[in-house]
Amino acid sequence: MKFILMTFTFIFILNLGFGQSNEIKIRYIGNCGLYISDGVNHIYTDFPYKSGAHNYIEYDNTEIDNLKENSFYIFTHKHSDHYSKKLLKRALKTKNGKAFGPWNISELEKLGDSIPGFEITIYKTKHLFSLRHYSYLITWHGKRIFLSGDTESADTILDIKEMDWAFVPAWLVAEIVDSGRDFNTKKIGVYHIGPKDNIEISGPRVLMLKTQGEVISIPY
Repeated sequence: MKFILMTFTFIFILNLGFGQSNEIKIRYIGNCGLYISDGVNHIYTDFPYKSGAHNYIEYDNTEIDNLKENSFYIFTHKHSDHYSKKLLKRALKTKNGKAFGPWNISELEKLGDSIPGFEITIYKTKHLFSLRHYSYLITWHGKRIFLSGDTESADTILDIKEMDWAFVPAWLVAEIVDSGRDFNTKKIGVYHIGPKDNIEISGPRVLMLKTQGEVISIPY
């Protein structure tokens, strides 16, 4: 069982003048699985995965049944707590859509051609026992959202500036704190927390993603 206790002192940067009627919504599914939507286009990251794989988060079968039509699926790597070939194949067959990951990175780079106001920057990052692991910086409607996946090094994220949200596992937050370097993000979503992990990270910019179905709203 892991125990991590950290306290952050952060300064809020208020972004005035949002258009409150327009927003990106991010719903936490489990592990690094997120559903991201602007109400028109739908993106799933590291989902579907094998429920309960490696003693991580299980999810209800309705998550698969309720996948949006014509969605885009983006994967950081193929470990089973992030990816299920069987469930993805089923989703693409019944719901249509397109899938991207280490196997077709060059196609993922062009995703902005299919989604208005969308860009993705791809970073090859390190993860034990995975030869191909990628982290992503999504810029959508001007909002910058970083998805770390399972990367074990903070080097990449510490070089990225002006993020609105950074979704990172707890072990990466620990490395960032130990580095003493500035973490240039307005908000931090700590994900991939196992059911047996005793992890507490506090601070005004920190959201511990422990509750499945929790929704984050990002106005633009």
